[in-house]
Amino acid sequence: MIYDNRTEVRKVLIITLLLNVFVMGLKVLVGHWTGSLSLLADALHSVTDSANNVLGLVAIKFSSPLPDREHPYGHNKFEALGALGIAAFLGIACFEIVQGAVERILKGGEPVKVSPPELWLLLIVLGINIFVAFYERNVGKRVGSSILIADATHTMSDVWVTISVIGGLIGVWLGYQWLDVALAFPVALLVFWSGWSVLTENLPWLVDQMAIAPETIHTIAVSVPGVLNCHDIASRGVIGRQVFIEMHLIVDAPDVETAHNITEEVEKQLEQRFHPVRILIHVEPPAYQSERITFEAEQT
Repeated sequence: MIYDNRTEVRKVLIITLLLNVFVMGLKVLVGHWTGSLSLLADALHSVTDSANNVLGLVAIKFSSPLPDREHPYGHNKFEALGALGIAAFLGIACFEIVQGAVERILKGGEPVKVSPPELWLLLIVLGINIFVAFYERNVGKRVGSSILIADATHTMSDVWVTISVIGGLIGVWLGYQWLDVALAFPVALLVFWSGWSVLTENLPWLVDQMAIAPETIHTIAVSVPGVLNCHDIASRGVIGRQVFIEMHLIVDAPDVETAHNITEEVEKQLEQRFHPVRILIHVEPPAYQSERITFEAEQT
């Protein structure tokens, strides 16, 4: 059974978009009042949050898991492409933060001025970011959405960035002006790491990397009564999102109906283990001979 989670994902993205726009506005306002480079960099990070939500809404529109004539394997890769777009936005944000910090060091700038009300506003921003990150991650894991999980990772990086910025501004308030520029660099590192995490999580889907070890599939298949062996095992996708499995199955069956029942049981076992999964099995008779009856791990 293929589950279409797009309605719920779209709802979450709209809610988080509205919250991110509000957070971005507060950061820009406080950054303008204080002249803080690290806070304005953090506001730029929040711009990417909002852009990510818009990107996610566009990707979700085209990422139906249901197959059609033009896309017989569904449209899930559109969602992975959207996640890679998020990684690209994070890379741009990282570059902008570092560039701004270097310019401040080389050219100088106006001193940062911070007051307690502005710090309280930033605590409100922090609370909203924490809520958004956990909300998106929980829903993303429940419905199997790479977009929500990737965006939650991005927002969680925003949480750590905001914590760092607040700490720096408290230091500035106490008289340590250099903290504002100094903290811009670890902020950039956190942003880069978030983008790298999103990239590595979604590339396997796009390049059809093996999803399940063939040995594991082989063990499950031959445990079913009537299965003599299997070979030419292949899998792709991401476990928990959508997996595709293909194999040749040698069965001990006197007729087509018995062979069908055996393959149905194999599919049931694989479905229980790797749901959601689509399986294609080529059935072969007991006398079938092949040099690749069993799968052997690649020799290194």
